[in-house]
Amino acid sequence: MFDLELPWWEFVLRATVVYGVLLVLVRLSGKRTVGQFTPFDLIVVVLLSESVSNALNGGDNSLGGGLISAATLVILNYLMSLLTSHSKTAQRTVEGHEVVLGRNGRLYEDVLKRERVARAEVDEALRENDCTLEKMRCAVLETDGRISILQH
Repeated sequence: MFDLELPWWEFVLRATVVYGVLLVLVRLSGKRTVGQFTPFDLIVVVLLSESVSNALNGGDNSLGGGLISAATLVILNYLMSLLTSHSKTAQRTVEGHEVVLGRNGRLYEDVLKRERVARAEVDEALRENDCTLEKMRCAVLETDGRISILQH
């Protein structure tokens, strides 16, 4: 239970590599995946955690190995939040930037397709803001996946 089958530094290295790769994969999947989970997104997250568990522990099921991996992930997350809060470049790289989906009552269909935003999601955001498409001054896909609506 307490004996490590691998050296402690290998847990740190494994957790760092897995964290980095998953960060890139989630970033590439788009803003909508991160911002608002559908049941399918939740399934992917659960399966991701299961698929990388062996990569994290290298077959070591000791208590110490699991705690080292967990501590490494928490520390990496803390360092990433520190980095993104102090560097605009890091923030834009990790979190992306907002995207204008439409202006003055007109939605940009090419942008909706590129960002993988369904028209129904924009319609929902309009309803939540008690706004019609004609009254919409601007629709913005925020970095967290929410859609903000500004009215005339």
